[in-house]
Amino acid sequence: MVPSRRPTPAGNVPPTDTTARSSAIMAAGTLVSRILGLVRVALLATAIGTAGAVSDLFPAANNLPTYIFLMVAGGVFNAVLVPQIIRASQQEDRGSDFVSRLMTLSVIVLFILTVLITLAAPFLADLLTNVSGDALALTTVFAYWCLPQIFFYGLYSIIGQVLNANGSFGPYMWAPVVNNIVSIGFLIAFIVMLGAERTTGHTPDTWTPTHTLLLAGGTTLGIVIQAVVLIVPLRRLHLGLRPRFGWRGVGLGKTGRLASITIVTMLIGNGLYMINQWVATIATEARTDLPDDVYIAGLTNLDIGSLVYVLPHSVIALSLATVMFNRLAAAHSQGDVETTKETLSLGMRTIGVATVFGAAALLALAAPLGMVFSGGIRAGGALNALIITLLAVGAPFLSANFFLNRVFYAAEDAITPLKIQLILSVTGVALALTASLFEPALIVPMLALSFTLGNIVAVVVSHVFLVRKIGGYGAGHIYDVHVRLTVAGLIAAAFGAGLLWFFGAYQPDGFVWQSVGSAVVVLLVAGPLMAGVYIGMLKVLRITELSDFLAPLLSRFARR
Repeated sequence: MVPSRRPTPAGNVPPTDTTARSSAIMAAGTLVSRILGLVRVALLATAIGTAGAVSDLFPAANNLPTYIFLMVAGGVFNAVLVPQIIRASQQEDRGSDFVSRLMTLSVIVLFILTVLITLAAPFLADLLTNVSGDALALTTVFAYWCLPQIFFYGLYSIIGQVLNANGSFGPYMWAPVVNNIVSIGFLIAFIVMLGAERTTGHTPDTWTPTHTLLLAGGTTLGIVIQAVVLIVPLRRLHLGLRPRFGWRGVGLGKTGRLASITIVTMLIGNGLYMINQWVATIATEARTDLPDDVYIAGLTNLDIGSLVYVLPHSVIALSLATVMFNRLAAAHSQGDVETTKETLSLGMRTIGVATVFGAAALLALAAPLGMVFSGGIRAGGALNALIITLLAVGAPFLSANFFLNRVFYAAEDAITPLKIQLILSVTGVALALTASLFEPALIVPMLALSFTLGNIVAVVVSHVFLVRKIGGYGAGHIYDVHVRLTVAGLIAAAFGAGLLWFFGAYQPDGFVWQSVGSAVVVLLVAGPLMAGVYIGMLKVLRITELSDFLAPLLSRFARR
């Protein structure tokens, strides 16, 4: 099929207004998805709790496909393939032949990989958790249901990167919305039909196939649909894609070499996450010997804290970095080092506007945030709040390190990220194993603290390697802006802490701790007021990056 018009080659640097629009569309999709994701997590906490007999077992199994996919394929799809697809899109056939062969090979490899890993579910469940007996048996059942997600994560990722490389950024960020809607529907059915943790108290002994179908089956179905819906916008590109075999002489050799290095990098990095999960489930196993009224933080509390603290990164930093990655890749292909530096500096400063406020908000609002994801159980909310507080400081560093590493991948340099990951993984493993030496009640809080320390170390290490590669990129200017952003954030956080005192956050029976609904009310009141104080301080401190951050959103409202 011949397209009605030839789109602008993806390798060209998009104009500023196009980048702004793309960032806004992606940020909007991610924001909606994250909001629904938070609703899903809150419902999951209501369904199985955050510190109960089953609370950590499902996350332990459901994390496996994510970790395994990222280890063996995620880095390849999300970083290595984009420059290759962009280059192919500049050919006469708009990359049809290359992408067809690439997708055919990817689907075959993903299918074989998924089948083999799913068959290994009992081994993986035993290896990667510290639970035993009935808890291990239930975790294994969950793993059988969840591991097929690997194939659909891969399908979603490869189609999404083809769309991104051809300038279609929205669908990739909006597809998870459908996933979350499906999952939410199944969780509501679970709560209505089988009862909430607060009233029922689910255990491995009382668990039935219906429980598994609604919980694990609904989750996996959401991932399936998330991938399948991207086929529609892919067809609208009119690339003429079809299954094509034979991979010699089409340029996949270089991709394979880069991919092999990236796989090693991701194996090391995500292997660390698995070690963290293994350490966290030491606390999970210890719960079986505790009285019913004694709660300690476990894997679910760590997962909830991690989900909340990455929100600024996921909603703003990831969206902006994904769009700017194409500009970085195009600048590299043209040998334009100055554009690379300018894009990096602007991105780091602009992202900081959101991530610094995110850290301040997490610190001030940890109590109501923790309670929202507690399933209405006050002790669980307090544990969540503790973990969120320990993770909050690392939020800006997480985004900064991610953006720094995009420069290496845009330059098709997979060796340097591998070196960086080796250093960070050694540091992370040491911190995780140190956490495992503490008494069970302190293991997960110490893991959360290790995440924050690891993010700070990551920025320092990545900066050193990047300066060696491209020279100075205005780090002093970036640092100066972040110092002023931090001042604004601390003032906003102090204001938020005052509001939380008013709502009884520092009293065991205060309004914040009464219910999930009361926590939501506090967030709706305190969050916008804190944002207003923060924006006011940015203007007082003359931080012009606020305009760069708001421009995409304001331009969309103006057009409407």
